[in-house]
Amino acid sequence: MRIAFCFIVVAISGAFSYGIDSNPFSDEFIDYINSQQTTWTAGRNFDKNTPVSHVRKLLGAVKSPVPRSVTNVVLHSEDTPIPESFDSRENWPDCNIIRVIKDQSSCGSCWAVAATSAMSDRICIHSDGKKQISVSDEDLLSCCSECGDGCHGGYHIEAWNYWQKTGLVSGGPYNSTTGCRAYSLAPCEHHTTGSIPACPKDVSLTPRCNKQCDKKSSLSYQSDKSYGQKPYYVSNQEKQIQLEILKNGPVEAAFHVYTDFYAYKRGVYQNYFGQYEGGHAVRILGWGVEKGTPYWLVANSWNEDWGDKGLFKIIRGRNECEIEDDIVAGLPKL
Repeated sequence: MRIAFCFIVVAISGAFSYGIDSNPFSDEFIDYINSQQTTWTAGRNFDKNTPVSHVRKLLGAVKSPVPRSVTNVVLHSEDTPIPESFDSRENWPDCNIIRVIKDQSSCGSCWAVAATSAMSDRICIHSDGKKQISVSDEDLLSCCSECGDGCHGGYHIEAWNYWQKTGLVSGGPYNSTTGCRAYSLAPCEHHTTGSIPACPKDVSLTPRCNKQCDKKSSLSYQSDKSYGQKPYYVSNQEKQIQLEILKNGPVEAAFHVYTDFYAYKRGVYQNYFGQYEGGHAVRILGWGVEKGTPYWLVANSWNEDWGDKGLFKIIRGRNECEIEDDIVAGLPKL
């Protein structure tokens, strides 16, 4: 099954009617955002000649066929005090996996990469650091047929369902010899600088589902699997999202990407202008306040050359780009 993406052209600002270049990689576009004195700073993440279509293929979060309802949303008691700022990396310093910024390569696998990242975080957190497992992106991306269409996009809630029902083996990044199934898609340079090869123009083929460990691995595919408990949606209420992260660790969120997001460098992002590009899945690590603006701290998967060393902040508490509307998570079986 191939999922058809609808890239809706929506004018968010009247800026384009005044002749502002709509190419998010152009100097004019970047300068215009910065001239408006917004809460964030734009910069060059991609070469100015990069076709927007090449970056759009990285947006692989498809709206779930399983809607959020009273039966699949977990609510927390609000008696717990919530700190002004929180960073999962600092709160669980023994879990180095939380600090990892991945590279999804030239593949719309964000739905899978963000899911396995949060799963790995939670295995470490809930085992008190005793289990340091990197859940395999490759295993989920290639073998979960009910999740969607692999490198052409998928459903994040189904990724967590697959972890519960089928289990996932371990696996590190490309060429890794630790774990059972390493990511088979090589890192590629999406950006303006870097030492790795440039990304190909077309979307990578979804890796083949191979239910055995890599040749370099001594692990057994079936015995290496980890499993999750029943997944759930997180309430779209700000405090409930904070309590979920505070109690259980990072979560996976899907949000709407607009063209100005491509140019994010630092600060607290909020959509200023541009057109709708597609859905993207990311991992929320925590929250804070910058110059009076509340934000979510989020890890992207376009390697550390993008944005603020692979991270970004997005305004918190007003469902910016619908990021608070589509958050999923689950607990590991230990």
